Amino acid sequence: MPIAYAIKEALSSSSMIRRMFEEGNQLKAQYGADNVFDFSIGNPDIDPPPAFHQIFVKLAQDDLKGSHGYMANAGYRDVRAALAQKVNTEHGVTVDYTHIIMAVGASGGLNVVLKSILNPGDEVLVPCPYFVEYRSYINNHGGVFVPVETLTDFNLDISAIAEKLSSKTAAVLINSPHNPTGRVYPAHTINALAEALNMHGNTCGRFPYLIVDEPYRELVYGGIPVAPILSAYNESIVVNSYSKSLSIPGERIGYVAVSPHASDKQLLLDALIHATRVLGFTNAPALMQRIVAQLTTVKVDISVYERRLAVFRSILDQVGIRYANPEGTFYLFCHVPEGCNDIQFIEHLKNYLILGVPGSGFGKANWVRFAYCVNESIIAASAQAFKKAMQRFLKST
Repeated sequence: MPIAYAIKEALSSSSMIRRMFEEGNQLKAQYGADNVFDFSIGNPDIDPPPAFHQIFVKLAQDDLKGSHGYMANAGYRDVRAALAQKVNTEHGVTVDYTHIIMAVGASGGLNVVLKSILNPGDEVLVPCPYFVEYRSYINNHGGVFVPVETLTDFNLDISAIAEKLSSKTAAVLINSPHNPTGRVYPAHTINALAEALNMHGNTCGRFPYLIVDEPYRELVYGGIPVAPILSAYNESIVVNSYSKSLSIPGERIGYVAVSPHASDKQLLLDALIHATRVLGFTNAPALMQRIVAQLTTVKVDISVYERRLAVFRSILDQVGIRYANPEGTFYLFCHVPEGCNDIQFIEHLKNYLILGVPGSGFGKANWVRFAYCVNESIIAASAQAFKKAMQRFLKST
């Protein structure tokens, strides 16, 4: 029997990140892992903080009766209360546990939010470039993906967003710190966006939700502040996870936080809880909930990523590959040299066992993304491969 048309179409243009990741595994099997320079996927390689392991072992050994059973779909009350305090500190608001819905990672949280707010044909505006799966998440729930160009420095173009707003706009979805560019949207940009959304709502009667996806919130460099969202705009929703901040992406634990000023707040919260159940998540993993509740002030040592970034930038500078200067995350978004497009450049680099992701997968052609969440020795060893690749490239153009 045939599969669903929508899935068949999606398979034909499946995630370039995952495709490169699979090719990387094949190359490693053929040439050895140390000889392949795989910068394709944002899969943190550094260990979780020691406190994570300590609490993990303690809770696993306690194994209290009922600790692995179902709980309320929104999660444990005490866990949600602990995360509410974290949200209050980060976003300058006062919320309690009822504003927090535990999620199966940020991707699960985003699908719960979109399931809760979208009617067929509703539009979601997404700044470009964007995380590759956003389009699929929006399509999952009958929404229409509407890309919006950003400024040359990848900051939000508020005028461009305002021009795309319409009576069909259900939400604007942003990501800060940003994958793939590493951009952190400053407070004045968030405030300007809030003003534009309020002006639109006052004019047409529909105030779009502002959804921020922020799993990289705690991976910023040089003390750059990550602007609060929940205190900037009433109809705002935060989605976060511990995949990057605690380096536990495989554990699939995150949360959704709703502004205390949202209109029809209780209805929205009820919808999020219902969507958590009917999407098949049922609830976020029980053990992980209890662990992260005790780690609200703990994060990985980001100096590791800062050192790697310095090494990687030095290599790219030497071979003449230009890039956007990241303020956070663990990605370098690079210009494709003149003479080819992003797909061609990625294929050229593969000849030297260098793996990245074409920018067209993020909605930004003629750029490529390299993830430097890999061992520093791999980054350093890639220098000669980059040098040879660029020498051959320049000779052929």
